[in-house]
Amino acid sequence: MPDTSLHHAKMADLLEAARNGDQARLADLVDELTPLLWQVARAQGLDRDTSSDVVQTAWLKLLGAIQAIRSPMALTSWLVTVTRREAWRVRNSTRMEVPAKDVLFAELPDLGPTPEERRVEVERVRQLWTAVSTLSDRCQQLLRIIAFTRRPDYDTVSAALGMPRGSIGPTRGRCLAKLRDALSADFAEES
Repeated sequence: MPDTSLHHAKMADLLEAARNGDQARLADLVDELTPLLWQVARAQGLDRDTSSDVVQTAWLKLLGAIQAIRSPMALTSWLVTVTRREAWRVRNSTRMEVPAKDVLFAELPDLGPTPEERRVEVERVRQLWTAVSTLSDRCQQLLRIIAFTRRPDYDTVSAALGMPRGSIGPTRGRCLAKLRDALSADFAEES
């Protein structure tokens, strides 16, 4: 049985246990799939806090539909789809701007970074993501999961990326080395 089939079977087992009221299995399900859902939300261009809200909403939608899921083997795909659609909805709703009267904010001190500090930070982020975009798709996906997850579960990463569990660490090391080289080359060009 391929790794993805094992992953889907494991998720189906956890879902069935959660349907039967097993809170520990539900927690295991959340631990297993949240890093993947987090990557899906972030890939839609959302910031950290908004992505967190989107992932939480996806889990709430699962709880509301937990008995209605017809194919437990497709749970991961279902959650990814729900997360992606919620991210789109949130992203599109935040694009609407409401004008504010300048008078309301005239007396508030600006505690944020200076325009120069923002420009430097934006440039650093741009350089990082430009360097990331030069990597292979596999490296980009792996680094997104590793970067945005405190302690990624290698079984989930393996299933999500179709990568043998034992190759995740070495592949991550090679991807980080390539990223370091790309950033160094970019820095050398600027000097």
